[in-house]
Amino acid sequence: MKVTTLGIDIAKSLFTLHGVDEKGRVVLQKTVTRARLVETVAKFSPCTIGMEACGGAHHWAREFEKIGHTVKLMHAKYVKAYVKTHKNDGRDAEAICEAVTRPNMRFVPVKTIAQQELSALLSMRALLVKQQTGLINHIRGLMAELGIVFPKGVKKAVLGLVRLLDPENSALSPFSKGLFQTLSDQLAEIGKRIALLNEQILRIHRNHPICQRLSRIPGIGPVTAVALVATLPGITFFENSRHLSAWLGLVPNQHSSGGKPRLGRISKRGDRSLRTLLIHGARSVVRLADRRTDPLGKWICRLKNERGANKAAVALANKTARIVWALLARDQEYKKLA
Repeated sequence: MKVTTLGIDIAKSLFTLHGVDEKGRVVLQKTVTRARLVETVAKFSPCTIGMEACGGAHHWAREFEKIGHTVKLMHAKYVKAYVKTHKNDGRDAEAICEAVTRPNMRFVPVKTIAQQELSALLSMRALLVKQQTGLINHIRGLMAELGIVFPKGVKKAVLGLVRLLDPENSALSPFSKGLFQTLSDQLAEIGKRIALLNEQILRIHRNHPICQRLSRIPGIGPVTAVALVATLPGITFFENSRHLSAWLGLVPNQHSSGGKPRLGRISKRGDRSLRTLLIHGARSVVRLADRRTDPLGKWICRLKNERGANKAAVALANKTARIVWALLARDQEYKKLA
């Protein structure tokens, strides 16, 4: 029995394997436990292993590559087309085995441990920021019931809460002050944790030469630069700048037929958090574009007047992604046009 292509359906505890030989004949259908997965795969001679790019896939890909196999990850939606009726783990593994052999299949690059560590850092920060926002909104809602309204902004809300909890301030009863003091302490603790993660991100940004180069592009700060390093595979993975922009979901969806092109909204494919960071960075540039006198500022102002600020921000994010590809592919520094 010689397995040349192996499809593995990943789960938490049980993993289903489907293997075929060089003629496409089924030679293996097996379910193994998590503890015995590497041991089982190691018994096969070097072959092509296909898996869906889901939770834990990058870990298993690195483990299988260590023992000589070629691992290819695929998006689940590309595998779905090969699933036959009556979906189950065996059918999924069979579909993965079939999909990985397609010559035009699109594959997901395997992330390194360093990239996943940076992604975990950014994910933790995003979670804490979300918790901070939710807690502030909760405090705002409770305060509004008492007739107290805070100005917009995190800092203003925190300062307003501190003033209301001052012992000399009689706007709140002692009972209410005790309740809001608990929320204030929780908010302060989240703020400290976010500050520590921000310091860590800045430290990584200062010591990483690629982050330094990327942060010179308008709309890219330390967080976005680190996110790009954590998310992007080798720049040779992308054929051109549009390929990178499409990989991030910043190009229009197409619904063309009969030779008539129909372009819709952006596809929103790829990494949502990275795309969000690029668009938010572009918004800050668009907001201050009136102060710029360079060609980029004139282009943004013209687009903002014609299409609106939101579309201008997305268009600028698209342009930013293309600039990122150009800098990395050609090993150049960003130069501002006069």
